[in-house]
Amino acid sequence: MPMQATTTTPLFAAELTPNRSLSRRSANLLVVLTVLLTTLASMMLLETGIWFILGAMALDLVAIGVVLFSALRRSRQRELVTLWTDGLEVLVTDGAGEKTLRRFDPKSVRLLLERDSNEKTTAIHLRAEAEQVEIASFLSLDDRSTFARAFGTALRKARA
Repeated sequence: MPMQATTTTPLFAAELTPNRSLSRRSANLLVVLTVLLTTLASMMLLETGIWFILGAMALDLVAIGVVLFSALRRSRQRELVTLWTDGLEVLVTDGAGEKTLRRFDPKSVRLLLERDSNEKTTAIHLRAEAEQVEIASFLSLDDRSTFARAFGTALRKARA
């Protein structure tokens, strides 16, 4: 579904991205260093005759690589939330790069917040008729609470 070009300014716009503490280059460097250290340790184990541990070390190495690169893939997620006076758009880009655009009427959409015992927002849902969408699920609790507060304020203004 193509997006419409508009010349008006939105009431609220936020691009939500997960916290990335490791870039792809850093992950590659970490994998190379891990392989080098594992190879060095493997050579020392072979010299001492403890060859049966090499299989477990290889599995550890594969597991580290899988976890790092799956985390990098998840870090490519994006959510673009744009609120206009006459519409709400949520553009979700998953880790594979697939985009899904959902549109809502701000007057009929309801913002549902789940909170923990400390009043921190644990989940943010948008409900319109039979459809319910969770947004900002990859944000930290503090960031999710801040986003929910700002978005809720903007949604109330859009309804007025």
